Amino acid sequence: QVRLVESGGGLVQAGGSLRLSCAASGRTFSNFAVGWFRQAPGKEREFVATSMRSGGSTHYADSLEGRFTISRDNANKNTVYLQMNGLKPEDTAVYYCAADRWVPDSDYDQANKYAYWGQGTQVTVSS
Repeated sequence: QVRLVESGGGLVQAGGSLRLSCAASGRTFSNFAVGWFRQAPGKEREFVATSMRSGGSTHYADSLEGRFTISRDNANKNTVYLQMNGLKPEDTAVYYCAADRWVPDSDYDQANKYAYWGQGTQVTVSS
């Protein structure tokens, strides 16, 4: 079993930055694909970014326009970060960390391919 805990959300003005953290316990995280998804009120959950596994490829939603970066903590193998720069009001959502050991390369943006989920952290961007 893998337990995921997100942190780092909050209220920020447009143009600002936040760094979200996803801490895992229960398994070695380095062999897992770890993704970030978000869900805004009244909208479906959408893919944000994923790190396929430690040292593997990363993928981002096209809509982010290069503003977000996913990374793994080299010292603490069980932590993954999402650095968010140039935040916009439309980035307001609950952000979820997700993980799974067996995410197909072709399906990295599919939420149903990730078995483990955190409780989410709220990100609010004011205009």
